[in-house]
Amino acid sequence: MRALQRRTMGVCCAAAMALAGTSAAAHPDVLNIVSWGGVYTASQMEAYVNPYRNRTDQPIQVDRYTGGLEEIRNQVTANNVKWDVVDMGLSNAVRGCEEGLLMEIDHGKLPAGRDGSSPQEDFLEGMLPDCAVGQNVFSNVVAYDTRDFPDNAPDSVEDFFDTRTYPGDRGMRNNPRGNLELALLADGVEPDRVYEVLSTEDGLDRAFDKLRSIAPSITWWDGAEDPQLLLERNQVSMTTGYNARVQAAIDDRDQPFEIIWDGQTYNYELWTIVKGTPHKQAAMDFVKFASKPDRQAAQANAIAYGPARKSAMSLVKDSMRPKLPTAEKNLQNALRIDHEWWADNQDRLDERFSAFVQEAKEMGGSDTFGVGTPR
Repeated sequence: MRALQRRTMGVCCAAAMALAGTSAAAHPDVLNIVSWGGVYTASQMEAYVNPYRNRTDQPIQVDRYTGGLEEIRNQVTANNVKWDVVDMGLSNAVRGCEEGLLMEIDHGKLPAGRDGSSPQEDFLEGMLPDCAVGQNVFSNVVAYDTRDFPDNAPDSVEDFFDTRTYPGDRGMRNNPRGNLELALLADGVEPDRVYEVLSTEDGLDRAFDKLRSIAPSITWWDGAEDPQLLLERNQVSMTTGYNARVQAAIDDRDQPFEIIWDGQTYNYELWTIVKGTPHKQAAMDFVKFASKPDRQAAQANAIAYGPARKSAMSLVKDSMRPKLPTAEKNLQNALRIDHEWWADNQDRLDERFSAFVQEAKEMGGSDTFGVGTPR
């Protein structure tokens, strides 16, 4: 069933404004930083790039990243490294380190916490793998337009799968990661048992069966801006999406959306340095600067992703703290994505999930919607 008919909304053009450059061509003096575009990169420009450039006169170019390790692998293999600093998720950071694509980082040389604590004490657990430095905590959440459910608003992950009580199509990312966990959480599995259950064939069948229960109603999305556009264009009643992107639509574009924090699946975003960069010292200096608690707080004040450092939280505005994935009330029934589990299972589940997506389309689900930028 299609979402209830509403108004036609314009498309936000904010995603285009954040990039400081459009080409990754190397220059002897330019530090090339690679990130995800849109309001996310805009927050990095405000919190990290512009302050660092003003402080050091370091020329910086910011380019768009579409995920994965293929481009980095090609550059390192060809001994032609053009990217210096790359913002990437934890799984790719760990895998890239294991493959020798990323530079190991001495975490003892990072700035201390605001209370003088060591970096190892101040960063959240898991934020300092060998070849990366934690930047923020982002989350995949369920969001809906409040006008679709004026009398009986959904408030749980179970409601996302209840298309009878809460009619309308659903938006979901075209990727098994996060969706399988969401399905089990909605099916009553406690967060601390999700990967135990997923590690069995019966558990995987249970997750896919839960997804199959709404298959005819699913519209698949790829880009981080897509979920908001799906809601704005009245193509779905509820969708999964990245919390800060949804929050930006609420705060910056006055969209009447609501976030359901129940069942959020959160993950880490980190700074990495490509091995073989000709700008090794400049790259490390930038990462050190960007790792300061006040800089991380500045990003959290610009976009609703939680800082990687504990001591940064006291610098986050009171109005922003409740919007962060790391707010205490938002962590109830939350699940941290297990990158090690996915490293062992991603390939085989990608194949099974692709087959399920095709099955869902044959059952009446929509083709992939894709106009936004990757995460």
